[in-house]
Amino acid sequence: MARGARWEPAARLPYRMDPPPGALQIDTPGAARDSRRLVLRYLIAAALASLSTSSAAQIPAPAPQTAAPAPKTSEVFFAQDESTFGRASDNPDRVRAMVQALVFSVTGQTDWAKAWRTLVAPTDRVGIKISTVGGRGFSTHPAIVATIVSGLEAAGVPRGRIVVWDRNSEDLRAAGFLPRTGRYDGLGDRLNVRAIDPPRGFDREAEIVGTVVGKLMWGDLIFVEKQRVKIGQAKNEGDQLSSSSYLARIVSRDVTKIINVPVLSDERGCGVAGAIYNMTIPNVDNWRRYTQTEGAFASSPAEIFADERIAPKCVLHIMDGLLAQYAGGPGFSPGYTFQHETIYASKDPVALDTIALGRIEEWRAQAKLPSIAGRSAWLKDAASLGLGNAAAERIVLQPVALPR
Repeated sequence: MARGARWEPAARLPYRMDPPPGALQIDTPGAARDSRRLVLRYLIAAALASLSTSSAAQIPAPAPQTAAPAPKTSEVFFAQDESTFGRASDNPDRVRAMVQALVFSVTGQTDWAKAWRTLVAPTDRVGIKISTVGGRGFSTHPAIVATIVSGLEAAGVPRGRIVVWDRNSEDLRAAGFLPRTGRYDGLGDRLNVRAIDPPRGFDREAEIVGTVVGKLMWGDLIFVEKQRVKIGQAKNEGDQLSSSSYLARIVSRDVTKIINVPVLSDERGCGVAGAIYNMTIPNVDNWRRYTQTEGAFASSPAEIFADERIAPKCVLHIMDGLLAQYAGGPGFSPGYTFQHETIYASKDPVALDTIALGRIEEWRAQAKLPSIAGRSAWLKDAASLGLGNAAAERIVLQPVALPR
């Protein structure tokens, strides 16, 4: 695709198409390999049409920021490297080259340090939000995180001001980001890897009030106090409902800039588990009311992302598509996971998620799975909130050249 070409439905894209789902499965114990190749010519225009129509507590919270309005057009860059095919996690040098090419393209710079200085300052406290719910089989690749850390350090941000985080310690440990030694693989013990570990990691002062009430359960910040009743007093079911959610302290207090690194996956409740999902659902309690099955959303992840403590801090979104999953996500589902060998990047999370949705819809159509367009209709709401662009004519999909 020529640089600057507008995004078109998948059938018109001239760059290399991915191996059809089922034809190439990730090598995982218990995951069957299906050698049959399906014809890759399904259009994703229907999905697009449906969108257009349908740690510390002692650190003071940073001053509120305001998100910039969505641009008239949004660029989504992608780096695709066949040399990593089948062994992406074993080729960190090529992964590093892909991430570097993407950062240069997003920032318009050719110097590594200068590129990152357009995103962060040495005085920033920078968070890297990863996705580890898929465990060792399907999580953000460490080589991507290592490259981001090197860029932040080149920009003058010391490791002591960088935190890598996700929701649960168990997931971080299973994915190799939090080994039992307490050190992060490949980056040494000076890098701060943390988990929210509900409920203690949520901030009572960082409340988000939604339009829908949700039933509280263990792990929600105020679940315990809602459970307390006087002796002899019957519990009221209404006492277990709340329209409030609370942000993780890492987001509300500890970081001033965020590099968001989701994986390319679906999600059973809200369709696509991409950039916006990764910055919202794992970072709040009482989250279930923000994900629904088919039908109109009274609340959506976009409402959370629009909060002044999230959207303005997210300066870059890098989507890990070295492995992609089109059903059963965001947990690891080997039968629907394959080597996509692509990494995407954008400053616009809505445009990035729209691209991801189109790809997932394409793969699901090949596998004769139902569309997730209805469950992903909230992306249109995200666009209406000024968080980015969801319309195809406002998204420019850009391939980036990789060094040989």
